[in-house]
Amino acid sequence: MKAVVRRRGGVAGLGCPFVLVLLPPSETKAAGGDGPPLSFEALSMPELNPVRAKLVDALADLAGDVPASLAVLGLSERQSDEVARNAALRTSPTLPALSRYTGVLYDALDMASLTRVERGRAAERLAVASALFGVVQGADPIPAYRLSGGNVLPSVGPLGTLWRPVLTPALAGREIIDLRSAPYSSLAKIPHAITVKVVTEDGSGRRQAVSHFNKAHKGLLARAIVRSRAVPQVRNLVKIATNAGLRLEPAGDRHFELVV
Repeated sequence: MKAVVRRRGGVAGLGCPFVLVLLPPSETKAAGGDGPPLSFEALSMPELNPVRAKLVDALADLAGDVPASLAVLGLSERQSDEVARNAALRTSPTLPALSRYTGVLYDALDMASLTRVERGRAAERLAVASALFGVVQGADPIPAYRLSGGNVLPSVGPLGTLWRPVLTPALAGREIIDLRSAPYSSLAKIPHAITVKVVTEDGSGRRQAVSHFNKAHKGLLARAIVRSRAVPQVRNLVKIATNAGLRLEPAGDRHFELVV
């Protein structure tokens, strides 16, 4: 996959003028990379760096005890390579965040098929909620790692306790379209966010939440947003989705339902 284009200016502290679409991460990550080792100075939202550094140190230290790491991370012995990734957090190569995360949402987003201009929009408009880094913008260079929102590292405790005091205010000044899953929503409260629920509709018009293909449809919506020239705001979000063949409908103040 081609590297995500990173535009100069406006990324530190997420200071660019675009609405930010906050995606859930994936448990699986692409291996390797062609970028230099992790540098916190290269990441957006520098105010998060003290917590990022604390968690990277804690996760790398924990990796020195493979059985303990497997237990804390909820992994089997066959997944010991994930612990090895954590041990090398500070020295392994990096990839842009939207190239690092994999899985059904990122398959639907399909960064490789976007034009250069669209990849530039993705770098500015899309960000990923991360248990380890808090939030990373699309082009932020990160290593492969394993840490989930519900994990509790022995040396730091529940991740929400650590992240909420810094991540909630960091996101307070931005227009957010919140597509996070529950474990990552708990890491920061964003009461002003635009939210989207993926639902199905039966013949009587009754709707229920989609679980299995939820992320795939959110990936399609994210793709529609970065392919559109229009800034994704409340007033034109339905039009952006409709132009991409998606059925998005208002469901209250700043709430939408994506009907599939």
